[in-house]
Amino acid sequence: MSTHALPRRVQVLGAPGDRHEEILTPEALEFIGRLDAAFRERRVELLKERRRRSANLASGTPLDFSVATSPVRGDPQWRVAPPAPGLTDRRVEITGPPDRRMTINALNSGARVWMADFEDATAPTWDNVVEGQLNLRDAIDRRIDFTSPEGKEYRLGQDLATIMVRPRGWHLLEEHLECDGRPVPASLVDFGLYFFHCSQRQIDAGHGPYFYLPKLENRYEARLWNDVFVLAQELLGIPRGTVRATVLIETITAAFEMEEILYELREHSAGLNAGRWDYLFSLIKTFAHRTDFLLPDRAEVTMTAPFLRAYTELLVRTCHKRGAHAIGGMSAHVPGKDATANEAALARVRLDKEREAEDGFDGSWVAHPGLVPVCRDAFDAVLGDRPHQLHRTRDDVAVQASDLLSVRRISGPPTPEGIRVNVAVALRYFDAWLRGHGAVALYGLMEDAATAEIARVQLWQWVRHRAITREDVLGLLDTECAALAGERPDALVTEARQILEETALGLTLPSFFTAGAYTRHLVRRTEARS
Repeated sequence: MSTHALPRRVQVLGAPGDRHEEILTPEALEFIGRLDAAFRERRVELLKERRRRSANLASGTPLDFSVATSPVRGDPQWRVAPPAPGLTDRRVEITGPPDRRMTINALNSGARVWMADFEDATAPTWDNVVEGQLNLRDAIDRRIDFTSPEGKEYRLGQDLATIMVRPRGWHLLEEHLECDGRPVPASLVDFGLYFFHCSQRQIDAGHGPYFYLPKLENRYEARLWNDVFVLAQELLGIPRGTVRATVLIETITAAFEMEEILYELREHSAGLNAGRWDYLFSLIKTFAHRTDFLLPDRAEVTMTAPFLRAYTELLVRTCHKRGAHAIGGMSAHVPGKDATANEAALARVRLDKEREAEDGFDGSWVAHPGLVPVCRDAFDAVLGDRPHQLHRTRDDVAVQASDLLSVRRISGPPTPEGIRVNVAVALRYFDAWLRGHGAVALYGLMEDAATAEIARVQLWQWVRHRAITREDVLGLLDTECAALAGERPDALVTEARQILEETALGLTLPSFFTAGAYTRHLVRRTEARS
């Protein structure tokens, strides 16, 4: 890799907004241009490799642990970098989009870490992308506040969560920034703007530039991120190894390369996370053509399923073997006003977090500040005063490839209610996403792009294998569209329905709804308003 590639000229196509010029400075854009010049071609090649491997798996190539990397897995000596300041104790982490109110609420929530999510929890309108960066910089400078339309004021307290930023995945582009007439990879935009403006600020505050990395499918994509970190630190004169990143193991192929991913990022690694919803989406998408991977209603596929137990136990064992934190998955419950239903849901969250803590995880995720005490209590009971449980190496765990793929024990057809819920959730989420909201409370759960992806790929899978008919789904869609129009006069029913039909009822299954919907719907809508 050349670390001195000539920068490309970056052109801003997005409409100007309030204070945008504070983020989109010539120096920041030049920095992004240097990253783009160094890594654009490698990104394209890695995406080609994704498509090649997907085709191979669809044609029957077995998925297994790589023989070529067995020396990495077998070497007992290497370990990842030690925990960075602010990342030693991660028993509770909260996630959410970096809008102004969420930024304040998350930092004040009592969680140890806040993952500011530019990916699944953010609808990537141009305003959301730039304003999210402004909010993070303002929060680090402690000059952020917010007043709701009802007059409620939000301000930062004293004991704040450590910030980790999740940029968008390698598969996405940012259409509002161009280099040499081509959109810039969205991952480099989100990472680059935050790193340029906030890395030194975070170091001065006693922390550092910390990240969550989404949607990785193999060790080569982890290596690419590591090289991005090395170059970014070099360009800004920041000591190599200052960056830390936790990788979400949320694709089925990455589950077979956990150690290799840690190895590639070892000088910058902050562990792995069990990204359960995207992982389930990836499993269904990868094997949607196979009848033996036909899964029932999403609500019936819990983390106690054998194939998901194998995935989480392997993750803990892998991390602790290499001195890395293992972070548990999302609890998406949103506390409501129905006391009975609320207590039942909190009991399920409590059991989920207790299981993770007892399995050896060092912390876990929640989507709502109201769940922070539940998660903290579960981990306090196991950790006590210790910041983590890296000492629990889980040598008792032995996971084979077949364990990660053994879905037959829970496979089965969907229920009528499960089908209806998938249609209802996908439609309403697509509508909210088009209106600029990436995290949406629906039916007691915080839904984001990952859960909407599960809903639409399950519909495609069920139709493909004749568990339901296309006509069944269209009939439900008629009903739900009418209901949505009644619920929200501003709902974008026609466009939301079009996205659902395109991504769930076509002859082929798109890899992600976000890529096509962003270009065909979200960008076009933003341009029309401007």
